[in-house]
Amino acid sequence: MKKLFFIFLLYPLFLQTAVARDTIENYSVSDTMALEQSKSILGDDISFYFGNTEHPPILKSYVQFRTNNKTNAFNKTDKEACQWVFLSAMKELRNKARSLGANAVINIKSNYRDNLTVSDNTFQCGAGALIAGVALVGDVVTLDKTGAVINDPSDYQYE
Repeated sequence: MKKLFFIFLLYPLFLQTAVARDTIENYSVSDTMALEQSKSILGDDISFYFGNTEHPPILKSYVQFRTNNKTNAFNKTDKEACQWVFLSAMKELRNKARSLGANAVINIKSNYRDNLTVSDNTFQCGAGALIAGVALVGDVVTLDKTGAVINDPSDYQYE
């Protein structure tokens, strides 16, 4: 009986240790964006540029927008959970761009636990036993997608 009492007393400590895992990894943006569900979730009306990736000239800047998404990681690999929550964060960026009438989000960076990480190719994700999370920050803009080069900024009217 004494043994059983100690097991019940110590069980919450073991459970907390198992649930508290928070593995932070980098995952491929291109691999995740190539997934079948990414095309149906994000569509193709908003362009995304990660890190310092070159983009067409900016016609109008709107806002720097931050996401902080979590998802259920139970019974998923860390990669599966991280890819899913990344797409959820990207959907938020897309929705913000659409709501402002923008056509792109540029300078997208990971911001997991307020640790800003710049990469053209990867995003950071924290995965635990039950939850995975991705935080992104990006600049919502309208880009000149006509192929024109801005020689003189006064050529364009800004709102």
